[in-house]
Amino acid sequence: MHRKTALPPVRFLDRKTPPHIITLVLIAGLAALNQNIFLPALPEMAAFFRTDYAVMQLTLSGYLAGTAALQLLIGPLSDRYGRRPVMIGALVVLIAATIVCVLSTHVAVFLAARMVQTTVVAGMVLSRAIVRDMVPVEQAASMLGYVTMGMAMVPMFGPAIGGMLSELFGWQASFTALGILAILVLIVVIADLGETNRNPSASFRAQFAVWPDLLGSRIFWNYALISVFISGAFFSFLGGAPFAGTTLLKLTPGALGLQFLYTAAGYMAGNFLSGRYARRLGLMRMLLIGNGISLLGVGLALAFALAGHFTALSFFGSMVLMGLGNGVALPSANAGMVNVRPDLAGSASGLGGALTLGLGAILSVIASSIMSEETGVIPLLVVMFACAVAAMLSIGLLRSSTRKAGGDRLDN
Repeated sequence: MHRKTALPPVRFLDRKTPPHIITLVLIAGLAALNQNIFLPALPEMAAFFRTDYAVMQLTLSGYLAGTAALQLLIGPLSDRYGRRPVMIGALVVLIAATIVCVLSTHVAVFLAARMVQTTVVAGMVLSRAIVRDMVPVEQAASMLGYVTMGMAMVPMFGPAIGGMLSELFGWQASFTALGILAILVLIVVIADLGETNRNPSASFRAQFAVWPDLLGSRIFWNYALISVFISGAFFSFLGGAPFAGTTLLKLTPGALGLQFLYTAAGYMAGNFLSGRYARRLGLMRMLLIGNGISLLGVGLALAFALAGHFTALSFFGSMVLMGLGNGVALPSANAGMVNVRPDLAGSASGLGGALTLGLGAILSVIASSIMSEETGVIPLLVVMFACAVAAMLSIGLLRSSTRKAGGDRLDN
């Protein structure tokens, strides 16, 4: 294992020092924004390309699958060559792909460009790895909480703005706005993101030679499964919410976009609580509290639906609790994953993210396909509730694993 090299103090817009938290927020927030800004325009996009809604839903499910696979490469690339060059390259590719999306007139070209946009996932992978480079694990969950709180503010209004842009200028406007923001973020990254990986891997062969230690860690897989299932409820929601809002509740794109504010507001509040209390309460308590809140929110929405009370407020309003719980729990899950092998923080972040988004892609497809006007929203909520229960079971497995490993105080 490499000995950690001390990093210089942070100075904003000085690329010789580690990045400012603002830069980490921007790169992670851009990745999140790219997932959701266009969602209210999906029906309009299907009409424009003269294809089925299920085909256009690949812009979400296919995108998630692509980002899952790409994270397996981005993490090791950043461990080998550094965080800075990988992030800059990812943004350049994103900008080019976004231009193609805006100019596309054929669905196959559009979907291909959308898949290339997956490079922006580097923002999520590398923000976690950079935080682990900068601070010890005792501070990582707290700092990640603040980073993701700020990140949540960036895409918080994404669907709302995307819906309004779609109504005013057409679906292409969302991607135009995304491209402009990507250029601005690239400028900030070039000026501010100093290299934090001071002990890069000697080669890919040397790097992958130590992967068995990571892959063989029961604690790593426990943290990864917690992240997978906590996020699974959210990705199911993303896959099914456009159908629920547009077809079942008859909302306009603009009105549907506003409904996503509930989940984003809850997530941002949860991130704030994580940043405030993660160091004091420890990873295990944050995981239990966060997932318990998420389970309550999804259960509440399901109870309303089973009682025959399905409205925009009962469905989207209940998602405040799901977002709050995710915001409390996910920073601790991510901090736990990247601390299993700190010298492989990028790889651990990439692998954990790949597992999370891989299942997310599957669940978003399931969520969009199991609902109909006859079944209503109940099948979607059952899937979401099952994910929350599975996350709670995974937390129990983590508790058992840490006790067998000697009970690390951070996990108590």
